[in-house]
Amino acid sequence: MKIMIVVGARPNFMKAAPVIFAIRDHNAGLPALRHSSSAPSAGAVEEKIQLVLVHTGQHYDEAMSGSFFTDLGLPKPDVHLEVGSGSHAVQTAEIMRRFEPVLLEEKPDEVLVFGDVNSTVACALVASKIALDASGRRPLIAHVEAGLRSFDRDMPEEINRIVTDHLSDLLFITEDSGELNLSHEGIAREKIHFVGNTMIDSLLASLEKADKSTVLDQFGFRGAPGAKQATRPYALLTLHRPSNVDNRETFLSILEGLTELSSTCPILFSAHPRTRKRIAEFGLERYFHSGGAQADGETGIRLLEPLGYLDFLSLMKQATLVVTDSGGIQEETTCLLVPCVTVRENTERPVTVTCGTNVIAGTQSERIRQAVQEQLHRRKPGRIPEKWDGKAGARIVETILRDFAGRNSADNSLEETAAAATVGGAIGSGKPE
Repeated sequence: MKIMIVVGARPNFMKAAPVIFAIRDHNAGLPALRHSSSAPSAGAVEEKIQLVLVHTGQHYDEAMSGSFFTDLGLPKPDVHLEVGSGSHAVQTAEIMRRFEPVLLEEKPDEVLVFGDVNSTVACALVASKIALDASGRRPLIAHVEAGLRSFDRDMPEEINRIVTDHLSDLLFITEDSGELNLSHEGIAREKIHFVGNTMIDSLLASLEKADKSTVLDQFGFRGAPGAKQATRPYALLTLHRPSNVDNRETFLSILEGLTELSSTCPILFSAHPRTRKRIAEFGLERYFHSGGAQADGETGIRLLEPLGYLDFLSLMKQATLVVTDSGGIQEETTCLLVPCVTVRENTERPVTVTCGTNVIAGTQSERIRQAVQEQLHRRKPGRIPEKWDGKAGARIVETILRDFAGRNSADNSLEETAAAATVGGAIGSGKPE
């Protein structure tokens, strides 16, 4: 079986890594399974998987891509499309144009796409329309992190999610809301599989490495030896959504909502390159400062370059509070039981609110201030959602193998039935001697 995994932006890397490792573990276990004297476990499929890893290059520089491959231990991509940046239309079209010949050459049985970025919908569109042979066969499409809905069609990611889900043959969901949303949209129940969250797989697998990061020392937040607290208090901020950072009034409102927090607690802002560009364009530099290690008593918002996965995970784990507009960080803070304030009007991950540690604040200054105070004095501890246990990648591979075996069995049965009908018809049509 040949599986093509497509990644493009850094959230994809964390989601894809556990599936890649589960494929590796499955293949490594096949010799033992085939030579075992005991019967194979129920559902075990003795099918070797050939993996083809495609990187579209949607995120292409070292900070946004290369360091994540290193931190996560990902293999070098087999194919790199080197698409780069562009408008939604330009980027999506260029990915489609460059991905089609790769599909035609590799002829995979299945294409796995992740999340809600332009690479996801572009490659799903190509795979849904392609013909790999004279019979018109196309690869199956599997969507990891299916069914999430913000119900905000102004979000480009929402359009990507909806289109990808309706093109997919297998839909892997991370929480109960995914099944409800997909069912309401008419997706057949047998296509939907609740497997857990591969982003949490990566987080749990990386915690030990993250604990060895020196980023707390680098920024001056490591507590003194013998101190009551292992770290000095700080908050962590991320902003990258166009609706927040491309509109000066909205961006300014968010920053004003954080002034009370920043006057008493230093805020580390790991800024996306385009966010830094907007800060300069909008003349918002006065809200930030940069520099080396944090001095005792120093407050304000410190602007940082994008961080690697392990360094950012280390900072997030030890943070007093996280403020973000990222869906993935809502999930990660829930798993880490770190209070989170989301500066958006909605979330496609409601389990982070109903079960986890997340509060939706919107983008108005006063609501942000209130949410920050609520979270700083939080009494509800939160809990980790169902199946966020580090085993989602393995469940996905098991499901794909069972589905592949079932489809092959059904195809073989149809061929045998057709062949029998043909033979029977030939015998029955013979003329009497």
